[in-house]
Amino acid sequence: MTSTSLTPQSAIRQQTAVSRFSAEYRTDTPFVAEPRPRLSWVTAAQSTGWLQRGAELRLTRGETVESAEHAGPESVLVEWPFRAIAAGEQVDVEVRVSGNDGGTTDWSAPLTLVGGFVDGPWQAEAISLPARAGEETPLGQPGQLRHEFTVGEGLAKATLFATAHGVYQAEINGCEVDDQILKPGWTAYGDRLNHETTDVTALLAPGANAIGIWLAGGWFTEKYGFHGFAKPFYGEQPAVKVELRLEYTDGTRETVASGPAWMASTGGPLVSSGIYAGEAFDARRAEAGWSEPAFDDAHWLPAPVDVKDTWAEATPAIAPPVRRIEEVPVREVLTTPAGATVLDFGQNLVGRLRIRVTGEAGHTVTLRHAEVLEDGELSLRPLRQAAATDSYTLAGSGEEEWEPRFTFHGFRYAQVDNWPGGLDAAAITAVVIHNDMRRTGWFECSDPLLNRLHENALWGMRGNFLALPTDCPQRDERLGWTGDIQVFSPTASYLYDSLGFLGSWLQDLSLEQGHRDGVVPIIVPSVLGMLESPVAAWGDAATVVPWVLFERFGDTGLLRRQYSSMRDWADALLKVRDSSGLWQGQMQLGDWLDPAAPPDKPGAARTHGDIVASAYLYKSLDLVAQAAAVLGHGADQERYASLAQETRLAFLAEYVTPAGRMVSDAQTAYSLALIFGISTDPHQRQALGDRLAELARLGGYRIATGFVGTPLIADALTVTGHLDAAERLLTQTECPSWLYPVTQGATTIWERWDSILEDGSVNPGEMTSFNHYALGAIADWMHRTVAGLAPAAPGYRKISIAPRPLASLEYAATSHETPYGLARVAWKRLEDRILVDATVPPGTTAVVSLPDGAPVFDVGSGQHRWDVPAAAAAAGPGAPSLHSPLADIIDDPDAYAAAWQAIDAQDPAAAAAFRKDTVWYRQTSLDQSLLFTPPAVKEDIAAALAAVAERRSTPTFTNS
Repeated sequence: MTSTSLTPQSAIRQQTAVSRFSAEYRTDTPFVAEPRPRLSWVTAAQSTGWLQRGAELRLTRGETVESAEHAGPESVLVEWPFRAIAAGEQVDVEVRVSGNDGGTTDWSAPLTLVGGFVDGPWQAEAISLPARAGEETPLGQPGQLRHEFTVGEGLAKATLFATAHGVYQAEINGCEVDDQILKPGWTAYGDRLNHETTDVTALLAPGANAIGIWLAGGWFTEKYGFHGFAKPFYGEQPAVKVELRLEYTDGTRETVASGPAWMASTGGPLVSSGIYAGEAFDARRAEAGWSEPAFDDAHWLPAPVDVKDTWAEATPAIAPPVRRIEEVPVREVLTTPAGATVLDFGQNLVGRLRIRVTGEAGHTVTLRHAEVLEDGELSLRPLRQAAATDSYTLAGSGEEEWEPRFTFHGFRYAQVDNWPGGLDAAAITAVVIHNDMRRTGWFECSDPLLNRLHENALWGMRGNFLALPTDCPQRDERLGWTGDIQVFSPTASYLYDSLGFLGSWLQDLSLEQGHRDGVVPIIVPSVLGMLESPVAAWGDAATVVPWVLFERFGDTGLLRRQYSSMRDWADALLKVRDSSGLWQGQMQLGDWLDPAAPPDKPGAARTHGDIVASAYLYKSLDLVAQAAAVLGHGADQERYASLAQETRLAFLAEYVTPAGRMVSDAQTAYSLALIFGISTDPHQRQALGDRLAELARLGGYRIATGFVGTPLIADALTVTGHLDAAERLLTQTECPSWLYPVTQGATTIWERWDSILEDGSVNPGEMTSFNHYALGAIADWMHRTVAGLAPAAPGYRKISIAPRPLASLEYAATSHETPYGLARVAWKRLEDRILVDATVPPGTTAVVSLPDGAPVFDVGSGQHRWDVPAAAAAAGPGAPSLHSPLADIIDDPDAYAAAWQAIDAQDPAAAAAFRKDTVWYRQTSLDQSLLFTPPAVKEDIAAALAAVAERRSTPTFTNS
């Protein structure tokens, strides 16, 4: 092994600077949700091995300047060292850092922070919209609210606070107050509401002013449920609370608050709005100046006040808001067999359409959305009861621009009906929306299919991180399924800074759990009223997600906040644990969507549900013990560690034979025992891994795992020395596999491995989504193993550099914006060498395990390069023939492809059976397995295999 450092060791002191400075989770606003926000900073330093020795913090509060010393290396989520920030108070914080190179940075740019929480009880009353005269008021009817008020001279600051049962947007004097959408998001409304805090000083002027509110039902009035049994869960009509606080230079304060003096209208242009249904807008009904002063609202009605006002307390949002993130143009305009006009945006995405249209007043354009086409038409069946349809009725005032306000759709295709005149594709744009998280993770390699798979996982996360982590964004569901995020949280934590987003959702999980004696529902917020007993892998989100966030972000505060939830879930499981120490005999979802399960029975997996449940029982008990150790709860640590050990031993006694076989001889079972650490004996672990690899071979290296096993199997194979088998699984293109959807044109992760069947038809199952991120959890293994970057200590304080080059790849690279700065690992092949480049952020160290198998070693921060010999290639496959064992054929991709392609040329049905139904017994010859194959076809197969052997025996000459 040779190693070089790209930064000279002799550079003892070089310029350093604070490159990023932030408070708590949000960086998009100066408003903080906590009076004592924790501070984080990133230091850019060029010297190799740079470590922080300490820092000095400086606070400017009005005319007062305070300072505080911070000793030691920590620069992430550092406790606030000053007096608490008061509600509405503005302060500036600066930091300068000293390092082990003897240097000290300049002061950072000031970080302005404002107390974004309400001081004292809200003065605002909850107001809603008037009922329609003489007719039944539709569920979740949208409308508008307004109020005029006077601003005096000398206004210093104006802050708007608002929350809703539903979704809203505020305007002041005709201008929207911010660029956020679908505010205030979806929380467990009965227990917790988010409120926005917005500085609106610049929108006000002395004298008459007006505030207007667009209001719709959103998630609050939506109907939830399946198979025609959907019904409202929270309420039937939306309502809003608004409070505008004015501060003047002379110290006086005023509050403008929602109440009975506000006026309301349901006769405006927003005719109907629903998350699932879509939105209807009639521009003829728009009233100019409605959110400006001097508007004649005599025809409006007083806003009804919710006199009960049983609203949950509203607290500042800690998750980044939903925003318009990107715009995607039309890639192609299609005409369907039925003559409809369909737009293809080339990417399955989540958002809505923005249109520019000219036509006569009263002309209505309809937009319908779908993820895929079937027989050339929009495939609407997978949407179930979701209409996913928007309509716009023109005012006839020249070119008009419109975008739905309070809905979203999951789609790649949109059918446009009744467009006036010829359709110009440039007149319609897809607007991508999701929570505005900071991108932090990237991956690329030499295989374009794997790059597309990674992009699909990324787009799946983008589409489903909208208000809360949902399962899918298109059909009549879009719910916070706990199992999905439990398996995907490591990938999510790498791709985006999702700490605030998932931390917010975990608050709702804890609150929902509190109503169920520690049991976590299968969706959060819980609106289905089903499966209220513990469900393994779903409810375990209570322990797994906080621990993942601790590992990836180093947030001990979040772990402390969620600890009681973690412990309560473990205690709920102990109540259903049987006398043997296992979790058995309960209803489970198990290894959901195992590809062997029938379309109408997605839980009928090869791995028994009791094995899944008992493995997760151990996992959660063990995580609670680990969390207790971090937090210093010694008694809890001892108790839960002992309980976990009891369950681990009971699992081995019940489900694992002495020879290393599982009673459910299925890949998920073996993966659970290995990756959860249930099997610890080296000989037994190797036997389990060897059997797992054999099962992968017997399955033709096609996927045989569902939601539970899929995130684990590549790791389970890798840690037991079967990287080659993991590679074959990853690079497989036959169905079911990760790459089969890619070969079918997928641009997001599918819910089912075969959401589109090989004949091009849509899977007949009731659950067929084309944007479900859970199975995209393999991306985390691609980051950690294929490219080789992972945390070796919480929050990446220490980094693991351990690339494991796949034989089929020429290079791979990944980078991640850690809490300490950018880390990167990249490798490439140079003949018989592997060149590894790595970037270790300042303030951190790394443990390095190179692919040549040399002993691990540590390095400091900076740029590093290693040139090592590639692992010795395994003995190449021999000359394949009809007499070769099936095991040799399946382990030889060239021979396998030649065999089935030769069959396919004569009999496609037989080729499909060969690929899917052949049992790959190790010693059975290919000739024996083709017992009923016509001799002519056998001759073609023999010739194809001979051609493979000939290619291998022919020397390849290259110019030197």
